[in-house]
Amino acid sequence: MAELRAYAALLGGQWRSVLSYRASFWVEMVTNIGGTAFDVIAVLVIFRATRTVAGFTLPEAILMVSLSSCAFNLADFAVGNIDRLKTYVRTGMMDSVLVRPLGALTQLVLMDLPLRKALRLVLAGVVLVAALRVNDLDWTPARVLLVLLAPVAGGVFFGSIFVLSASLAFWWVDSGEIGSAFTYGGRDFTSYPVPVYAGWFRGVFAYGLGFGFVAYQPALALLGRADPLGLPGWTGFVSPLVALAAAGIAAAVWRSGVRHYRSTGS
Repeated sequence: MAELRAYAALLGGQWRSVLSYRASFWVEMVTNIGGTAFDVIAVLVIFRATRTVAGFTLPEAILMVSLSSCAFNLADFAVGNIDRLKTYVRTGMMDSVLVRPLGALTQLVLMDLPLRKALRLVLAGVVLVAALRVNDLDWTPARVLLVLLAPVAGGVFFGSIFVLSASLAFWWVDSGEIGSAFTYGGRDFTSYPVPVYAGWFRGVFAYGLGFGFVAYQPALALLGRADPLGLPGWTGFVSPLVALAAAGIAAAVWRSGVRHYRSTGS
């Protein structure tokens, strides 16, 4: 209970901090909607020039981008600020985090929870509901469970990528651009059907790194469509397992980085 009160105090302190500049907070919250809106608009623009992309229609593509947006925005809201770890390591602020009798990762998340991004997550959920309505889905208990679990599993997956890429700062403090290639680049990758990509790039990112299980495979399972790439139908339901594997790897790298850390400049 003492730890919970401490975490609540961190979150409460941050809430009071952001509300001390209320106009700025609300302006940022509203303008952050653009992050999700532009993902959807980009898909709409593409379909202005063609009726199908890689054999998928506009409603099917909207379902994929909505699953991707829900997953990414959930992760970005929960742990997206962890990319500031490089600053904490460089300035020595990480020292003050480690001397407290609380979990280091949880402290870092609650120290700067991006509350201004809340509406972006809400909009992603609204788009997902709309996508489910415009697609003619044959609802089964398994698909109902999948539509509830897929965004959460995708959020865990992207959150793991955030933590994993940020952890590189323990060894290489200027690793931020590499991390962004896999977090924001991964968001862009998962916003489109995997067959639009080709060769080794598709193999590495979609299945080697697991990005194909964030939105594409769950969308196929929800739509009841066979995978044009030949994977069996059950692969659409394994996104929670892929997310757990990613979380395990991220946790191991994070613990290794914390053990490696000595102080500023280590």
